[in-house]
Amino acid sequence: MKTNLLLITLLIGFIQFSECKNKQKEVNILFLHHSTGGIIFNGNKTTHTVPKWFEAYNNENGTSYSITEQAFPKKKPYGWKNYPSDYYNIWVKNAGDQSFMEEPTLEMLTKQYDVIIFKHCFPVSSIEEDDGNVDINSSKRTLANYKLQYNALNEKLNEFPDTKFIVFTGAALVENATTPGEGKRSREFFEWVKNEWDTPKDNIFIWDFFELETEGGIYLKTEYAASETNSHPTADFAVKVLPLFCDRVVDVIEKNGKKTNLKGEIK
Repeated sequence: MKTNLLLITLLIGFIQFSECKNKQKEVNILFLHHSTGGIIFNGNKTTHTVPKWFEAYNNENGTSYSITEQAFPKKKPYGWKNYPSDYYNIWVKNAGDQSFMEEPTLEMLTKQYDVIIFKHCFPVSSIEEDDGNVDINSSKRTLANYKLQYNALNEKLNEFPDTKFIVFTGAALVENATTPGEGKRSREFFEWVKNEWDTPKDNIFIWDFFELETEGGIYLKTEYAASETNSHPTADFAVKVLPLFCDRVVDVIEKNGKKTNLKGEIK
């Protein structure tokens, strides 16, 4: 009798522990992007997509990771642009509990999501030469302005230590859509993001999309591009890098990014 009672007690304890463990693994993930991000998210639109990858991972590992995507900012009323100046404008300059031009602030998003992923589309790599007129509120795309805006974003993201943020290094341009100077400046900026802006032991992590697209160069590789003049990546490229993206997200959730490198490759 005592043995049976002990077994029942142990079984109840195990069930409660399992329920608690599974509850702790519930994570809501938001991916903010424009068209390039949509291509990565949707993969080949059938068998290889980000949601399907997470569904398979959850089934195999007993986790409950839910990922959703959203265009940010929308075409209207804010406008179809997601440069550093726009994230700064919405999340830092106009921070608060109310949306700005119908776009959610971090104060709003962090109440809903445990992980927030955001990126820039490929026009971000059209970086002009610095002209000496450094202005954090400027939409002019220079290295100096980008760095000011990113530093302000860094401080803002760290105000939400319970939320993990994953930032893509920006999408690259094909050679026929840019100049050598812009290409070099884009690499310089994203190297700065990886090596100086990103610091250890905080809630901000990197996925090195620029490196995956360029493979050490300054342009989106032609074989990964929609065409020689179109800087959108192909679905084949999306299928290739999609698992790296998902592995990086899971690693950030479970191991604070220690298991993978910045490209999402297992160390």
